[in-house]
Amino acid sequence: MSASLAFVFPGQGSQSLGMLAEQGAQQPLVLDAFAEASEALGYDLWALTQQGPEEQLNQTDKTQPAILTASVALWRLWLAQGGVRPAFVAGHSLGEYSALVAAGSLGLADAVRLVERRGQLMQQAVPAGQGGMAAILGLEDADVLAACAEAAQGEVVSAVNFNAPGQVVVAGAAAAVERAIEACKARGAKRAMALPVSVPSHCELMRPAAERFAETVNAIDWQKPEIPLVQNVSAAVVSDLDILKRDLLAQLYSPVRWVESMVRLAESGVTELVECGPGKVLSGLNKRCVKGVNTHNLDTPEAFAAARAALA
Repeated sequence: MSASLAFVFPGQGSQSLGMLAEQGAQQPLVLDAFAEASEALGYDLWALTQQGPEEQLNQTDKTQPAILTASVALWRLWLAQGGVRPAFVAGHSLGEYSALVAAGSLGLADAVRLVERRGQLMQQAVPAGQGGMAAILGLEDADVLAACAEAAQGEVVSAVNFNAPGQVVVAGAAAAVERAIEACKARGAKRAMALPVSVPSHCELMRPAAERFAETVNAIDWQKPEIPLVQNVSAAVVSDLDILKRDLLAQLYSPVRWVESMVRLAESGVTELVECGPGKVLSGLNKRCVKGVNTHNLDTPEAFAAARAALA
């Protein structure tokens, strides 16, 4: 184990058609993970990620198992090739479930069924078109919070992802999000733009989904994490299973405190961050969250080899 190393797992938005194609062609272990997930879900998840249709891959109940399985496949590959174990894990939103699989809290089959259900309940909580999310760039957190308060007008809109300094995502009722975009622009945001998502994640509109999700979460046989996990809701290391499950449910309607989570890792001595999953979304954010950390990716054979060499 390396005391200076943490693995971070991406959330929704990191999926793309053909993700992990090169890794899958070269590493049977990747295809094995997708086969295991496919059996649990009852459809061919690898075929969906490689061939689409893209609209289906982007449906939240399909996106979540796909990203989780890709992340776990890369984690297994890392360990199989003798990669050093991290001192901490963390995941962005959905990525928290990938991190929990890596930490040994639950198995892949349980995890993909869990996040499929999570996606279904999220979609059901707010019918398509009634909710929205927007990215706000170049404003202080306090200004975004003030803009949301001004834009609410009796509807739900709040800051839900504190992704990096000057990069906050807001979510809520569609009209309120539109008002928040204009309010942020008026306060001098460099950019304020609607995101192409079907669900307003991490805001109060998701509380009914969390209440219904509790039954599924509690039905699973959880194990205590074998690797310390920094959770989204608290930005704290959580090992108590009751708190862990409570915070997973609260995560559905609470902000993702990513900046604070990365600061927490840095304060714990982490200087190397490996993004374990498709894409490089988190690496871009992490460099801005804390200075002096090195970021690595695993999503292509070249990136994987470079990370292995750097962290040998």
